[in-house]
Amino acid sequence: MQGIVDGRGHGTMAMMNAADAVKRGEFRGNAGEYFGIWIVNILLTIVTLGIYSAWAKVRRKRYFYGNTFLDNHSFDYHASGKQIFIGRIIVFVIIGIVNVISAVSPIAAIVAPLIFLLALPFFIVRSLRFNARVTSYRNIHFDFTGKSWGAFVTIILGSLVATFSLGILAPLASRWANRYVFNNLHYGDRPFSSEPRLGALYRAWLTPALMVMTGLVIAGTIGWIVAWPAFQAFAQKVDDGTEQSQILIGVALIYGILIPLILIYVIGGFLYRVGVRNVVLNATLLDGKHPLVSDLSRLRMLWIAFSNTVLTIVTLGLMRPWAAVREQRYVVSHTGIAPQGDMGTIMASIQATGSAFSSEYMDLEGMDFGF
Repeated sequence: MQGIVDGRGHGTMAMMNAADAVKRGEFRGNAGEYFGIWIVNILLTIVTLGIYSAWAKVRRKRYFYGNTFLDNHSFDYHASGKQIFIGRIIVFVIIGIVNVISAVSPIAAIVAPLIFLLALPFFIVRSLRFNARVTSYRNIHFDFTGKSWGAFVTIILGSLVATFSLGILAPLASRWANRYVFNNLHYGDRPFSSEPRLGALYRAWLTPALMVMTGLVIAGTIGWIVAWPAFQAFAQKVDDGTEQSQILIGVALIYGILIPLILIYVIGGFLYRVGVRNVVLNATLLDGKHPLVSDLSRLRMLWIAFSNTVLTIVTLGLMRPWAAVREQRYVVSHTGIAPQGDMGTIMASIQATGSAFSSEYMDLEGMDFGF
């Protein structure tokens, strides 16, 4: 197990040495089918001024879930557009109230965002619970039992810790957040558990961190040694202090330093998230004995994301369905579970608990137009 599953402190070597021990996912959708769904979603979302986006999201998720197979059984997505639409209305109303109150009183402008920040864990929990309960596999639904206080400590405070430490403590924050999510996730009556090793998370963090730091050093060096004197010399050749010279210098700074820095940060963050996914899933067990497996290649994922973005831009978005299917197929095929025994027998022993899902649980995750 240890040879394939990085970051896991449990498992058996014999199981992982057998190639057929891991049940990998399979995505059976294709770009042609999804293009029909995607183009209708786009057109109806535009015609309805965004209202249809909630129903578009449901159609998109049902297609991707329904074409994601594990051991020849697909996943299912059971949410309705109405549920998601109502959830979004609630979010918009709350944001509107906060903005109105902030505009009326200077004190309220400070207090209202703080209140919203304190309430945010409640919405996070509701969203996680909703998305778990509307997802099923073999007619057994997932569930999420986390509490708002746990979300506040692990996700909100964790994000602040990562931010104010300039990313140095990001692996610690990632560990908090993912332990909170997976240790409160259930499949039927069986719990998931995850204990990702901090050392493995820091190994996933090291390369992106070095990329960002190297980019900062190079950008700073170029700005100090080359760019800034050149800008000063250029400024002296044009009318001193003219608006045109200031604009040209600003454009040069943006395109020569700022945009490359942003790109390095985006790439580094992407590589880090892929690495964290591998570490966390490889440290996750179903029912305490069935390990999950993730072996995504970070470079391969980066190439897929880059080429998908370029192709989508060049084709004015028309190849977006192909790009989405391509990425989904790769991710699913490199994700799986290593069951300790016969998969069918294990699944048959798992019992559904509670109601499948309730209409009171609404998706509060934010806007999603299905692009």
